[in-house]
Amino acid sequence: MGAAGQGLSDEEVGGIREALAAGRKPKVVFTATAGQIVGQLGQVVELTDPAVSDEFVVVRFGRDELPFSPADVAVAPKGAGRRPVESKVEPPAAEPVVAGPEFVLDQVPQPRREEREEPKVEAVEAKPARRAVKVAKPKGPAGLTVTLAYADGEWTVAAQQGAKVLAKPYVLKPAEALRMVALVDVPGVQEAVEQILTTERSEAERQAEKLRAELAEIEARLAELREAG
Repeated sequence: MGAAGQGLSDEEVGGIREALAAGRKPKVVFTATAGQIVGQLGQVVELTDPAVSDEFVVVRFGRDELPFSPADVAVAPKGAGRRPVESKVEPPAAEPVVAGPEFVLDQVPQPRREEREEPKVEAVEAKPARRAVKVAKPKGPAGLTVTLAYADGEWTVAAQQGAKVLAKPYVLKPAEALRMVALVDVPGVQEAVEQILTTERSEAERQAEKLRAELAEIEARLAELREAG
């Protein structure tokens, strides 16, 4: 059996669960971790799911039914909460008055009370302090990642939320990539993109000049062949 300062053991919690299943409500005593109601008695009325909350021992105390952790209560000792049997005490009989030589005092009989009046004591129930309610914070949505990348002369964009891929990398036009970067006000990023685009433009112009020269050479050769024919 657990001491008042140790709380309930796993074996005692199992015994309480069996007692509740049999229709009984085991008595427990509050330990020092319960606060100002230490030493008071209560009755276990329910055991909730310990996976949901550490305070799964529901105890009826006075008019309240409040949840506590196993460390807050211990199994009450046998006989706890029973009132001792009160014994009625008869008042002593009055002693007779001895008569003196000059005068005699008659004994005045005092009325005998069959029962002594018991002082009325009103029981005051100490209400346990309200415990702070633990509110679980709701989980927010997983983080969203949008990636704009440049490699091998192509611009690509991809999107991922947590471990879930929303959009696989797909190719963008350089103008679209530049517009997306313009939305991000980060020093140096837009300049880097413009430099990449300038380099690609220069390379494209060089290749166009080369192709035009090759095309002019082919057209001249074709003209010679037509004259010869």
